[in-house]
Amino acid sequence: MFYQQLCQYKHHSLWTIHQYFQDDLLYILETLSPYSLLSALHSQNIPKVEQYRCLEGDRRRLAQTILHDMQGLRREHVIGLWVGLYALQRERPLPILQAILDELREEGEDLVDKISLDKYGHPLPPNMEEVQNCHKKHLQMKTEILVENRPPGCNQGMESFPMNARYVNLIIVSIDHFRVRSQNELIETGLRHERSLKKEQNTLQRISPNKLFRWCHQSRHVPQVIMVSGVPGVGKTTLMQKFVYDWVRGVLYQRFSFVFFFKFRELNRLDEVSLETMILHQYPYLEEQIDNILQDTEKLLFIFDGLDESVHNLDFTSSHLCSNPKQPELCGQIVASLVRKSLLNGCSVLMTSRPTRLASIDCNVFQRIVEVTGFFPEERQTYFKNFFSDFELAEKAFTYVKQNDTLYTFCYLPSYCWIICTVLSRSFQTTSSDHPASLLPKTVTQLFTIFVANILANHSLDKSDVQKILQSIGWMAQYGVMNHRIIFDERDLGSFHVDNKSKLLSSFLVESEDPVTYSFLHLTVQEFFSALVHYVDYSPEKLQGSLNKVKSYRDGRGEIFLRFLCGLSDGSTKSFLSGYLDRQAAQASRDVITWLKNFILEEQEMIEEIENKKQSLLRIFFYLFETRNDALILEVLGSYRRLDLSGVHMSPLDCTVLAFIMKICTNIEDLNLTGCSLDTEGLERLAPTLHRLHCLSLSHNDLQDTACTPLATVIRNNQSLKKLILSNNNLYGPNFSDLVGALSSPACSIVEIHVDNNNLPDTSCTQLASVIRDNQSLKILVVFGNRLSGPHFSDLMDGLSSPDCILKEIRLADNHLSDTACTLLASAIRNNRSLTKLCLSGNRLSGPHFNDMMEALYSPACRIVELHMHSNELSEEEKEALRTLGRHKPHMNITT
Repeated sequence: MFYQQLCQYKHHSLWTIHQYFQDDLLYILETLSPYSLLSALHSQNIPKVEQYRCLEGDRRRLAQTILHDMQGLRREHVIGLWVGLYALQRERPLPILQAILDELREEGEDLVDKISLDKYGHPLPPNMEEVQNCHKKHLQMKTEILVENRPPGCNQGMESFPMNARYVNLIIVSIDHFRVRSQNELIETGLRHERSLKKEQNTLQRISPNKLFRWCHQSRHVPQVIMVSGVPGVGKTTLMQKFVYDWVRGVLYQRFSFVFFFKFRELNRLDEVSLETMILHQYPYLEEQIDNILQDTEKLLFIFDGLDESVHNLDFTSSHLCSNPKQPELCGQIVASLVRKSLLNGCSVLMTSRPTRLASIDCNVFQRIVEVTGFFPEERQTYFKNFFSDFELAEKAFTYVKQNDTLYTFCYLPSYCWIICTVLSRSFQTTSSDHPASLLPKTVTQLFTIFVANILANHSLDKSDVQKILQSIGWMAQYGVMNHRIIFDERDLGSFHVDNKSKLLSSFLVESEDPVTYSFLHLTVQEFFSALVHYVDYSPEKLQGSLNKVKSYRDGRGEIFLRFLCGLSDGSTKSFLSGYLDRQAAQASRDVITWLKNFILEEQEMIEEIENKKQSLLRIFFYLFETRNDALILEVLGSYRRLDLSGVHMSPLDCTVLAFIMKICTNIEDLNLTGCSLDTEGLERLAPTLHRLHCLSLSHNDLQDTACTPLATVIRNNQSLKKLILSNNNLYGPNFSDLVGALSSPACSIVEIHVDNNNLPDTSCTQLASVIRDNQSLKILVVFGNRLSGPHFSDLMDGLSSPDCILKEIRLADNHLSDTACTLLASAIRNNRSLTKLCLSGNRLSGPHFNDMMEALYSPACRIVELHMHSNELSEEEKEALRTLGRHKPHMNITT
């Protein structure tokens, strides 16, 4: 059916659709297994498939090459690509591909008309076209410039950049529903962000800005009301600005004749107002045509940015809604009525919010919820290139960050990119090339400490004046952290004696007008000051009070405060701000260390649930990581021989922290990371510290073949590793040979390896055979649940028959083995002098060759004492033969 639909498209329509989905296709082809992709293309007779095989190790280049070559191929080859993708989707669903296929099926030729409408827009009468041009000109002036704070070292203030020169694409994923998560975006970034980038390939749909108002396969229709969620600093406001800017330039959603862009922070000053008045307050030049503009509701888009900053009551479940755009109502009711479609039914609404605000509203009113998750690695590097005008300096800064796993992870958020770049721009200018490390951050606490130190160094204020400012904004910051406050007014500044006339204040706080409010440059800047104040204005009573408060919170609001508090206990970190700290700052450090020791003891004793114990342990690792205190780490973790973090999601940042702990705690021998959503990057960060382990479990992580290279490094550098569990991953691919090479090394001392359920085809039997022959310590090989049946299965049996093989146990269950494999198994059973356990369950061994294996099992040369044969579709005669064998060899345990 799908093939027939594609064939019915006109030539122009087919190419229009193919071009429309180019960005999505690039991502899809890059995400798919190269082996499966090329097999699908081969089945569709796509040219050059064999030439593509040399690119299997570089998925991006492979995807780019295939799409580039498609431009010069015939119609049937384009259809073949889509049919091949359709077949792959049925085997292993991919959300973004499923969404596209659904849209093609549901929309058909209508999709071409909608693409055209988004490109060219609706025809307008001359007078309306003139108004539209005026409106676009106004919005262009508002959106064509990106504004950000100047880096330390410059005159403090704002700096402007052309949108296209500074903007870097953000990653957006479509989610089924809002999920309540932690308050802290640092935790979001470190613990969840990279996990979502990995999970989106399996459960989430990556979506481009030009696809937001396209077909949604979750709701089964084209959405009109959309929520864009994202943690602070991830770029929601910038995304909306770019969205409007692209509409103005005619490159995005021209189906909307008029777009109205509002910020909730600016709407806070409005009380009772009509929709018309709300629009004209911001766009007064529309007054003469406002009635005509609002008549064609389907041509209107309203954008509301920053729901979390709104002071209005937005009750999306309220029955009190308005329908008249001229009728004054409370501002919150106006917005709710637009969302609920009682007002201007047919118009579209796009709204942004932090996740924490969404927890308190009914999200069912939104027909699509998407989440901005930040930068991919390529976008991170692009940001650095855009930030630094000097190419060499950009490369130098990015290289430093790339080598620092902690900082590199935080570059997923644009706001962190800005802070990191501002710090590095100053650090590289003030340090010699021979001694650059003295002012370069290694931890997040050091990053923010140097960030603040650079700003203070740029002001010629008296030390006591600086301390007063740090104290006042510090206590205000802590009040905000403890009470979920991110926006402060003049009364708050007065309560905490903050001098709003100080020039230094603008370096840390952003002021908004009408009404005047203040917020920190970033939520994490606020959290840093909330911790720093205890070292600037030390009070044992206040410190203990804050620690007691944080301990009582279970919503994560104090988590980053604690990390910073622990990080500032390190003397080298504090030294960057030594001139501004309290004379008893050293005592504050001792108090924090004492609290941390007691906290670790209490936390591990009080928590009964195993899962919470694991999460708590990871939190403790983060505190210890920030302290950089080796002696403390050994004192509190020195007794650990085994670490079990199974089931805890481990982002690359988490892996960096764990690696730091394991580098110091050389006593840890057993590490269980089963089901931790690990990826290759996380494994690469862990690899250098795994050289003392005896047992390592990495099962159920959906690791791809690219993980084989760091795994090989672990095996080569570890002479004590005895057990390696890699079950339930997807390791087969061009890099699998790296893993096999390490396992085949004479220096490898592994006794037991599990590679079951790894999608291994029969061609891997040749590689596994070399492991069996060459590894002189391997006793147990678990390979069940793969696809080993095929012509190369004989290679595995030859390896098992080798006089060099010392294997005692092999598990071959669920490998689609047919009865022809029995002859090969028979040879191995006769010739192997060490094999005592053989598991063949879940195959299809019933048939005429079954007797070959039975004869081998009767042979005096057979050493097998445990044989598993259940679920093999055996006949009654074959089952009786096994029972007879059991009576003949009572020492052999046989299960059928």
